[in-house]
Order: sequence, then C-alpha cells, then structure tokens
Amino acid sequence: MTKTKIRLNAKNGKTELKILIAHPMEHGRNRDPETQELIPAHFIKALTVSQNGKTILSAQMAGSISKNPYFSFWLKGIANDDLIRVDWVDNQGLSGSAEQRLAEPS
Repeated sequence: MTKTKIRLNAKNGKTELKILIAHPMEHGRNRDPETQELIPAHFIKALTVSQNGKTILSAQMAGSISKNPYFSFWLKGIANDDLIRVDWVDNQGLSGSAEQRLAEPS
C-alpha cells in the first residue's frame, strides 16, 4: 500500500506545504525486464488539498510524473490550528490521504 506524508512550515505569513507520496507512477510504456511485457499504467490522476474541509488546490495529472512524487506549494491564509488535508486517487482506483494541523511556530 502507498504512503502519503505531508509537512507544514509557516514562514513570514505564508505556509509551505510539502507532500511526498510513495507510488510507482508507471506510464504504461515500460517493459518488465524479465518478461519484456508492458507494465500496465499506474499513476496518480488527481490530487486535492483542502483547508478545514474546503478545497484550496486541485490538480489533474497523467503518467509523466516520476516515481514517488514530491510536491511543494506555498499557501497564504493558513492560520494556526487549521487542518490541511491532502487526498489523491490513481487510475486504478487506489487512493490515499494525509492531514496535519498547522502548529504555532516554537
């Protein structure tokens, strides 16, 4: 099963969101080294970021993104204790999510 990790870091009134998803991201044109058969396409097709249940970012993707994709975004308007949630779904119906609250900087 895939794993989704997120990190939030507040800096100068903005919040950096980092996302790392463990996923094979096969585009369907690679061949298995042993059998030489095509490896079926298996990639994340939609990524959504929400703040306290409201969608603030959505992305549609295809198979040209590398294995174990990493995304980084700068967000405005994120307050302390806001809940940030990341959801994704792939072309084979698998999905994953992660959430984190923005903590006050120490």
